[in-house]
Amino acid sequence: MVQKARPVRVVRGGVVGNVTRGTTNPNRMRRVDRWITGTQARRLLLHPLAPHAVDLGYGASPITAVELFLRLREVRPDLRLTGIEIEPGRVAAAKPLEREGLDFRVGGFELPVDGQLALVRAFNVLRQYEERDVPDIWDLVRSRLAPGGIFVEGTCDEIGRRAAWVTLDAAGPRALSLAVRFGSFERPSDVAERLPKALIHRNVPGERVHAFLAALDAAWLAAAPLAPFGVRQRWLAMCRAVKASGWPVLHGPSRWRLGEVTVAWAAVAPDSMAP
Repeated sequence: MVQKARPVRVVRGGVVGNVTRGTTNPNRMRRVDRWITGTQARRLLLHPLAPHAVDLGYGASPITAVELFLRLREVRPDLRLTGIEIEPGRVAAAKPLEREGLDFRVGGFELPVDGQLALVRAFNVLRQYEERDVPDIWDLVRSRLAPGGIFVEGTCDEIGRRAAWVTLDAAGPRALSLAVRFGSFERPSDVAERLPKALIHRNVPGERVHAFLAALDAAWLAAAPLAPFGVRQRWLAMCRAVKASGWPVLHGPSRWRLGEVTVAWAAVAPDSMAP
C-alpha cells in the first residue's frame, strides 16, 4: 500500500518531519552508495577534519546506514556517520549496532548533530511528503552542510534495481542522476516511477525532465542495432548520443558503463526550481 503524501510538520522537541513507512532491504542503496564513493570521494578526502556524514530516515532497519558507513570508511577511515530516524523505536533497535564512528539518534530534517556535515543522504524519505515542502526541506538540510559538503536526496525501488537522486550543495541543486540494473528495464524512462519528489509529478509533456527522459528513450531505440553486443554497449551508445545532442550530461563512460547517467539540474528542473 502506498502511503499518502503528507505536509511536513514540527513534532516533539522541534523535530521536523513525519514518521514514514520505514521499509528497507539490505543493499538497497548500493547504486547511490557506489556513485557517492566513486564520484564524490575527492570531497571526503579533501575535508580538513574527520568528516561527519548523516543517513537521514534510514527506516525500520539500520542495515543501509551501516552499509553506507562501511562503504564511506573505505574512502575516509576517520569518517563518522550518524543514522537519524524520527521514530524512537527504530533508533532503540539500532543502538546495539553502534561502534566507533557510528551512532544513531532520534531526529528529522533539523539534523540533531553538532557541527557541519560533509554528506547527508536521504533516500525514500521525501517521496512520502508533499511536493510543495521540498524546497524548504532542501534549504534546511543544505544549511547544515560544511564547505564542499553535499546532500543526496532520492528514491529507489524495493531492491535497488532502479534509482534516481538529486545532488545538492550549499548553492542549491546541481544534478539529477539515474541508475539502473541492466536487464531491469525496457526503456530508460522506466526509471520515471522512482524520480525524486521534486520531479516525479513533472514527467509530463512541456516539462524539462519529461524531455530528457524522452531523449534517453529515443537514443536507446536508435541504439537497438547494438543489442547483440549487450545492454551495456547499447547504454553507452545512448549516453554518447544524448550528450552529443546537447544535453549537459556529466561524468563519462566510466560511470555510464555502470548503468548511470547524470545531467545538470538546470536541464531538468521545473520552472519553479530552475536556477
